[in-house]
Amino acid sequence: MEAVLFEDHKWMNFLPLVYTRPVGELRIGIFTIAEKWSRALNMNVAHNSRQEMRGLFSFPSDKEQILINARCLPTPALTEAILGLLPGEAIKKDDTVIASYPKNAEELSFENAKEWKLECYILNQIPDIFSLNHIALELDAAVWSHSETHTIVSDSNKIIGDPSKVLLASGAKAEGCIFNTTNGPIVIDEDAEVMEGSMIRGPFYLGAHSQIKMGAKIYGATTIGPHCKVGGEISNSVIMGYSNKAHDGFLGNSVLGEWCNLGADTNNSNLKNNYSRVKIWSYQKNDFVDTGLTFCGLIMGDHAKSGINTMFNTGTVVGPFANVFGGGFPPKYIPAFAWGGAEGFENYDFQKAMQTAERVFARRNISLTKEYQELYANIIEKA
Repeated sequence: MEAVLFEDHKWMNFLPLVYTRPVGELRIGIFTIAEKWSRALNMNVAHNSRQEMRGLFSFPSDKEQILINARCLPTPALTEAILGLLPGEAIKKDDTVIASYPKNAEELSFENAKEWKLECYILNQIPDIFSLNHIALELDAAVWSHSETHTIVSDSNKIIGDPSKVLLASGAKAEGCIFNTTNGPIVIDEDAEVMEGSMIRGPFYLGAHSQIKMGAKIYGATTIGPHCKVGGEISNSVIMGYSNKAHDGFLGNSVLGEWCNLGADTNNSNLKNNYSRVKIWSYQKNDFVDTGLTFCGLIMGDHAKSGINTMFNTGTVVGPFANVFGGGFPPKYIPAFAWGGAEGFENYDFQKAMQTAERVFARRNISLTKEYQELYANIIEKA
């Protein structure tokens, strides 16, 4: 039996992040969506995604399959219901199909799906990643605490709230920090480090091999994925992994992809001066759409970067491989492979972008394969 995460018609709501990954590889809480389902169901997870993702992500085999909407997050009750599905049965929530156990591919049908009446969490747009992150962190921390080896928290740290909610994995280091678990757990993963003087309020997750620089101020609910360096002030944000915000500056109500780098004193606005709802760029509608949120900051695709003192306005969307620098506020939508700032943009040469990506990958002992380059070239064709 194999679990297959399928993308429905709303997958474009997660651009620019899903230019470079299936929806099921988005990180929210501690784990990616695929990792959540793999742990919940105790089975291999594959992706029924776009053709350009083949060769980089696991695709379905010929095994018997349970189909799960890649936008859905597991809960204990939902997991139990999915494991109890019989061939030909499906589950839906309003107009969203959550899961199906097809008899065979030819007979796949969602017409007779049973309505799910209990609580469930379904992502509809990118801002949901930070809006639902507090729930995902609580759910994932319960799973993580029972599956990982813990180490003792040093007495040099000050803990406000429940000390048992500060969870350090093997090799994790934290000295001279303030941890506040009043609003949720704090999880420091394998070989990650929190430097002295840092102040962290849960719920919070620091990924394996990541580092928090001295004196950082981090508010929950925040997720920092693996192999990141972060500092300054961060609030209710998710960084997928392999990205750096190593210096002072504010990042709030934001989502960053992988291989991003924010220069020193890069700041984003997350609240408009008139307190009105924030609009962000929609790749599907080719226009700005209302998020329904008062707080929404920066959305940044993979390999995008900012220079020192860059200022991002409320609800700015930055495409993959964009390089943003200079004075003033750049536009609220910056396309992929754009090079410039408030005074205008030119196209970032693809080969030069690949040379930079190759150097960035090499720092983490990863090769820029043909599959990666084809995936990145596809962005130019579709953006």
